[in-house]
Amino acid sequence: MSIGSTPMKYRVKIDTERCMQCKRCIENCSYGVFREEGDKIAIQSRNCVACHRCLAFCPRDAIEIEEKPGDYRSHPVWTREVRETIFNQAKTGKIVLAGMGNAQPYPIIFDRLVLDACQVTNPSIDPLREPMELRTYIGKKPSSLDLRQRDNGEVQLCTKLSPNLQIETPIMIGHMSYGAISLNAQTALAKAASRIGTFMGTGEGGLHESLYPYQSHMIVQVASGRFGVDINYLERGAAIEIKIGQGAKPGIGGHLPGDKVCADISCTRMIPEGTDAISPAPHHDIYSIEDLKQLVRGLKEATEWKKPVFVKIAAVHNSAAIAAGIARSGADAVVVDGFRGGSGATPRVFRDHVGIPVEAAVASVDAKLRQQGIRNEVSIIASGGIRESADVAKIICLGADAVYIGTSALVAMGCRVCGTCYRGTCAWGIATQKPELVARLDPEVNAVQVENLIHGWTLELAELMGAAGINSIESLRGNRDRLRGYMLDEGLMNVLDVKTVGA
Repeated sequence: MSIGSTPMKYRVKIDTERCMQCKRCIENCSYGVFREEGDKIAIQSRNCVACHRCLAFCPRDAIEIEEKPGDYRSHPVWTREVRETIFNQAKTGKIVLAGMGNAQPYPIIFDRLVLDACQVTNPSIDPLREPMELRTYIGKKPSSLDLRQRDNGEVQLCTKLSPNLQIETPIMIGHMSYGAISLNAQTALAKAASRIGTFMGTGEGGLHESLYPYQSHMIVQVASGRFGVDINYLERGAAIEIKIGQGAKPGIGGHLPGDKVCADISCTRMIPEGTDAISPAPHHDIYSIEDLKQLVRGLKEATEWKKPVFVKIAAVHNSAAIAAGIARSGADAVVVDGFRGGSGATPRVFRDHVGIPVEAAVASVDAKLRQQGIRNEVSIIASGGIRESADVAKIICLGADAVYIGTSALVAMGCRVCGTCYRGTCAWGIATQKPELVARLDPEVNAVQVENLIHGWTLELAELMGAAGINSIESLRGNRDRLRGYMLDEGLMNVLDVKTVGA
């Protein structure tokens, strides 16, 4: 071709002195980097995506992967990524797909926020010796309680309470569909959620029968494509989530490439085998808050008003106004998904250039709901780029009730964030439907790893709360006085409503 070859992204090397010719690299690489040639192992470095499967299973540490061994002439505007995207589209004339979250070097607001701590006159709390309350309730809260005393002295609650989800930690597992990830991966997440007392989302791919034992810890999703949605599906979830938008691709629908739609997924999603599952950009029955209210009410009526209904939106400039409308639609929680949210398959241009950070969106949503006096009408769940327990604490300070984690849970199962989920050849058995690759993921082993991650984060969250002199997660929510901004501009500080360091 006239364009010719482009510089390699990675160069793979094998130390022949250390290599024992065990061929584990050949067996484990699902991208065709290694092959046997006589008594040697030949390498095709251009196929490498840096999934590190070969490194993890080489018994002699004989493999090295070098990033960008040869690069283009440096240029501040025409970066490597920009040029290669142009080359790719010049060859194919198609939309360039990408996986995982936003890959642009935007500043991370979480890293510019620091948590305050108590000293001397306002002493900290020792979570090892004093009780810390991290139990969280997701759903509508009454603005007041009607209590009456019976003749026998007992107090009777007369206020009718809306259904809430009770979680033992403010950390839930976000929606990743069967199709985007393997059934073994979903099973591991479901086991972890049920054991640690939290919930996980099904994504828009329906609910596989093998996950029915964990249904009391599942949140079923109703997306614009309505894949797999019927009354059996709705009744099995502990809660229902209407997906309006997704942080990785605001303004467009979902996409599961046909190569990943095997017979099992075809049955679960109720679509033909081998066809792309492309959900529409809008719900074709929702073009206003009034339309959304009808769907919320319809889902509640279908499930006898026993389940909370969430609405998920992508973080965009008017998220606050949208959330206020959602609160008045009868929904019990609004999920705000930031632009660093992961995805199995997304147009690269959307992933990297559309949407806003979850930190700013949640802060503005919380402020708007408080200004309008309806904060108790809806819980706020934050997702998209939650990487560690400090992020959890900071986003709760900015107004969230709880968080969804996605990519971090996958990393706990071995994901190396190579960003090629849409290809369906994940060497770790996570984002693939190839039976030989799926079998590499042990649901029981990986469930323990995800459970350990959430447990560790929960312990750290308790420590951070104790340092801030807080013993209840409820007291942390919206407590911006526990945050200080560092190297943030005045406009963003105003949006976040936090003081600068030293103030």
